[in-house]
Amino acid sequence: MTGCGNSGDPAPGGSADGRVTGTVTVFAAASLTESFTRLGADFEAANPGTTVTFNFAGSSALANQVNQGAPADVFASAAPRNMTTVAEAGNADGTPVTFARNQLVIAVPAGNPKALTGLADLTRRGVKVALCADQVPCGAAARSALDAAGVALTPVTLERDVRGALAKVKLGEVDAALVYRTDARAASADVTGVEFPESARAVNDYPIVALKDAPNPAGARAFVAYVRSAPAQVVLAGAGFQSP
Repeated sequence: MTGCGNSGDPAPGGSADGRVTGTVTVFAAASLTESFTRLGADFEAANPGTTVTFNFAGSSALANQVNQGAPADVFASAAPRNMTTVAEAGNADGTPVTFARNQLVIAVPAGNPKALTGLADLTRRGVKVALCADQVPCGAAARSALDAAGVALTPVTLERDVRGALAKVKLGEVDAALVYRTDARAASADVTGVEFPESARAVNDYPIVALKDAPNPAGARAFVAYVRSAPAQVVLAGAGFQSP
């Protein structure tokens, strides 16, 4: 009968000889932009016939998009909480695994013109600070770090992802922002990352999972495996991520 497959047909995203092919759509936390863009290119080189496309945004927004049925193959979150919402909705294909960790720094304009050295300095008169909104991982981590330091801080803006907070510093609209170490490193031409001890109390685990209704399930599983591989871990470490 025409229109009916058979058991010899390759799965979507796989060729008859077992190779991964087709487009792999990855929803990833904004803080993964540079690293995953590099990993996507490396994955394509290792798997001719594949194309990796990305949707980078705040993890909470991405989790909502996945749970609302947005077509995606892989979800990589900047915190377990947002991944849990996807798994509990039945949209994860298997158990999410942690592939990296990240810590916060205080991002200030290059050269640190206001000589900010710790969280308490952010409360000085005239110091304008940007934070991520509490519902996104960088905001939740910032709140944990501030609580650990006993610092009450009122930001002038709450951003929907870490790149928004970092942009406020780069544009000179604020004097500081709490962002991930990796983001400050990627923007080192424009900002300086100031380490502070309380960041150790707010380390974020980054989980990744293939999605249950992935248009390219073979590609999804292959990309997750690649992110966990030794070559990918070298790239992530070079960007400032910690090993899981």
